[in-house]
Amino acid sequence: MKLGWYSTLNRDERKTWWACLGGFTLDSMDSTIYSLVMPILLSLAILTKSEAGILGSASLIGSALGGWSAGMLADRWGRIRVMQLTVLWVACFTALTALCGDFWQFLIVRFLQGLGYGGEVVVGGVLISEVIRASYRGRVGASIQSGYAIGYAISLAVLPVLLNFFPQEIAWKLFFLIGIIPAILVWFIRRLVPESPVFLKMAEAKSKSSISDIFKGKNLRITITATLLASGIFGGAYIMITWLPTYLRMELGLPVLSMSGYLAINILGSLVGPFIYGRLSDRLGRWKTIILFLIGQIAVVSIYMFANVSLNITLVLGFFLGSLQGGLASGLTPAFSELYSTYIRGNGAGFCASFGRGFGSLMPALVGIVSSKIHLGYAMGALAIASYIIGIVAALCLPNSTGINLDDV
Repeated sequence: MKLGWYSTLNRDERKTWWACLGGFTLDSMDSTIYSLVMPILLSLAILTKSEAGILGSASLIGSALGGWSAGMLADRWGRIRVMQLTVLWVACFTALTALCGDFWQFLIVRFLQGLGYGGEVVVGGVLISEVIRASYRGRVGASIQSGYAIGYAISLAVLPVLLNFFPQEIAWKLFFLIGIIPAILVWFIRRLVPESPVFLKMAEAKSKSSISDIFKGKNLRITITATLLASGIFGGAYIMITWLPTYLRMELGLPVLSMSGYLAINILGSLVGPFIYGRLSDRLGRWKTIILFLIGQIAVVSIYMFANVSLNITLVLGFFLGSLQGGLASGLTPAFSELYSTYIRGNGAGFCASFGRGFGSLMPALVGIVSSKIHLGYAMGALAIASYIIGIVAALCLPNSTGINLDDV
């Protein structure tokens, strides 16, 4: 039975795809637990709304540092070895969150968890870009982002079950303890997935790099512009990811089960979006497709947050919101990988994606502050649209390297 591009992949390409998809899925499950638990922590007075926003940003800042650090380590130690480390790191610190009891404990653990999550995303994106053939790189690389939707769906399915059997004071702790499960994936990665042949070729040549190489010559302009692009995309996305469950439950008054239904539609969109983006990016080019998705996201967020629409329309818009959001996030690391040479690919792609994520992480905290003065929906909408406009301007300034042979960069 033919399964589209998947049927054309060779054995090593398929194993790499499954490893990257699995890592992204399980790390996504761990990272999205917090946004689903946030309303419980607020209702139990463990956190305030402003503290919740700060914690969301702390994890994202951690992911920025972790992504760049892991990218540099992957240029030295190899993609597979560093990917194993990041998956274990996320699993352990997610489980430790169950032991937190006050804001400062949450802050430390969330920051450390973010280090691993950011590293896994970057290294997985670089690995899949180097292993998959150029003609399919866009769609295959983008498809692993669908793991975010799968992981989110797992979290969303588990929470109501826990709340059904345990009081919320205990359920949220058990929810975080489940985060140890991704450690199982390390065995699969270590035993079955081969190292990137592009990296091995570079290692044989004994090419050496320094941290500053991505800020020299023509790389400087690419690094600055790509970081601005990622900042705009992630800034808007993290506003919606961090605050949407709280907005649905506390502003629209949806109970947990109804909120789960609305989020399920959003997650379905996040599952579909990367596949649409990947096919379009291989045909239209990386930056044209990103601009198209950003314009669509501005339109959806404008209606979602500013128009007086019914709950049924909100449900439909949630699908498009997730689809565009997932598509935008799916293409960044593979696209950035095409802009840098192999010996600094992890460093460059890691810096741009991760520091863009870090700068974008300021936006959820800003929403928490602004929402104390104005309606939460207005704060989310205005700041998200401003972020997307920054992304459009940056995308217009980047060179097109769609489908380039990574050995020739």
